[in-house]
Amino acid sequence: MSAGKVRIARRRVDGMLLLDKPSGITSNAALQRAKRAFRAEKAGHTGTLDPLASGLLPLCFGDATKFAQSLLDARKEYIATIRFGIATSTGDAEGETIALQPVAFSRADLDGALLPFLGRIRQVPPRHSALKHEGRAHYEYARAGVDIPRLARDVDIGAIDVLAFDLPTVTLRVECGKGTYIRVLAEDLGLALRTCAHLAALRRTASGAFRLEGAVTLAALEALDPDARDALLLPVDAPLAGLPAIAVDASTEAALTQGRTAAAPEGMQGPCRCYGPGQRFLGLVDVAGGILRSRRLTRTDAQPVPSSPFEA
Repeated sequence: MSAGKVRIARRRVDGMLLLDKPSGITSNAALQRAKRAFRAEKAGHTGTLDPLASGLLPLCFGDATKFAQSLLDARKEYIATIRFGIATSTGDAEGETIALQPVAFSRADLDGALLPFLGRIRQVPPRHSALKHEGRAHYEYARAGVDIPRLARDVDIGAIDVLAFDLPTVTLRVECGKGTYIRVLAEDLGLALRTCAHLAALRRTASGAFRLEGAVTLAALEALDPDARDALLLPVDAPLAGLPAIAVDASTEAALTQGRTAAAPEGMQGPCRCYGPGQRFLGLVDVAGGILRSRRLTRTDAQPVPSSPFEA
C-alpha cells in the first residue's frame, strides 16, 4: 500500500439498492462508488447502462448478488430521446457524425413507422456493444476498424409511446425485454422514416418490479450518514420480487440446506422464493413434478434479514 493511502475496512452488507445512475460514467464506476460508500465486501449490478444513459441501476450486495440474474433477465422501461437527421458512428450522441439527411415526416408517419417495431422482432446488435466475438467485445473490434459478423437476435418490445414530437427530436417511452438495444431502435426508426437518426439521450425508468421513483442518486447516497445509508437497502430477496413464494417447515429447510429434495406444496411450479420458519428467506428453489429442489440458497451464517416487502 502506497504512503498516505488509507485502506478502507470492508464489512459484510446484504441487500439491494436502487441507484439513479448519472449520465457520463460507466455502470461499473457507479457500482464502485456505491460499494465504497457502504464499505461493502461484495457487490454487483443487474444490467449495464451505457455511460451516456442515466436512471435506474439496481445494485446487489452480499447474498443478494446470488439472485441478480433475475433482474438481468427482467423487462425494462426507458425514456429515449431520438435525434433525426444525424447518424453517428456509435448510434448514440457519443459517436462522430457520419451522415446528415433531411427530416420531413409527420406525427402520423411516426405512428405508422413504430408499429412494425412492436412485439417479437429481429434486431442486429450495434458495432459498439459489450457482446463477445471470439473472446473480445464488439466495441474492441469497432475501435480497431475491424468488421465482424453481427447476427440478428430476437428481442421483444412490448410498448412504444410517443411522449414528445418536436422535430428533429422525438421522445419515446419504450418497454422491452432483455437484450433490446434502444440505439439500434433509433437507427432503424430513422431508416423506416427515410432519414437517419441516433439516440441523443436515454434514461431507464423501470427494471422488473422496480421503478426509478424509489432510487437514490450517487451524490445523495454519499452524503448520508452510515445508518441512513443502510436504511435504503432492500432485503436480500428483493431481486426475486416477481416470483411466487413458498413457506416451508424446519424439516424441509434442513433438507434443502443439505442438498436433498422435499415434497413441494400443491399447486406450485417453476422457480420460487422460499422462506423457512419465522419468514427467514432461504433462497431460490425449483418446483417440478411435486418435488422441491434448491437452486441458490443464502449463506447458512446469514445475518438476520428484514421481512420482505413482497408478500408471499
